[in-house]
Amino acid sequence: MTFSILSFDTKTGVFAGAAATGSLCVGGWVLRGDIESGLVASQGTAPSSFWRDDVLRAMYDGQSAVTAVDRVTGADAGRGHRQLSALDRYGAAQAFTGQDSVPYAGHLVEQDLVIAGNMLTGPEVLDAMRRVARDGPADPAERMFAVLNAALHAGGDSRGLQSAAMLILTPNAPPLDIRVDYDPAPITALERLYQRTQSSPYNDWLHEVPVVVDKSRAPNRP
Repeated sequence: MTFSILSFDTKTGVFAGAAATGSLCVGGWVLRGDIESGLVASQGTAPSSFWRDDVLRAMYDGQSAVTAVDRVTGADAGRGHRQLSALDRYGAAQAFTGQDSVPYAGHLVEQDLVIAGNMLTGPEVLDAMRRVARDGPADPAERMFAVLNAALHAGGDSRGLQSAAMLILTPNAPPLDIRVDYDPAPITALERLYQRTQSSPYNDWLHEVPVVVDKSRAPNRP
């Protein structure tokens, strides 16, 4: 049903995640993140929003992605129908793909990177995403779009796509959390939305709000 990527840049401290699916509202269902915790993607035939939120809270409290994912998935009798990825604040990664996931389903886990998908045309989708994640554009947003498009061109969701989302967490900038809940070409629509976030007046306002390196930032603050 869905393919997703979570990544971390150790040099800049930037987390970047993206997802797309052949169903509606992938951003609301799949991606969650916190600059002080990490990123999580919960998906599958019967995705658990509880998995997603419980793992994010656990990582905020200091648990590694490996510990948090293993504990949450191991306690759920319905885990066979679910898929979960997590990347903690140190770039450690873990993923779970339930044995009853609709094929093709699988995941790739490396330091600073997790890629996962289900109901894909084949494993080549995950491989294409990994190649671009490692060798694609340096800019986080551009790299996420390149990864989503690589998945699409490799076959993607076997049903086609209806929604897409991207989440970027940066120490010196506010979160970029955008999604297209339904569109016949959701990745293209998401790119158009992203371009609007980079333009005035919206982009000007982003320089006035708190960020993790300056939690009291405000207009005209002494």
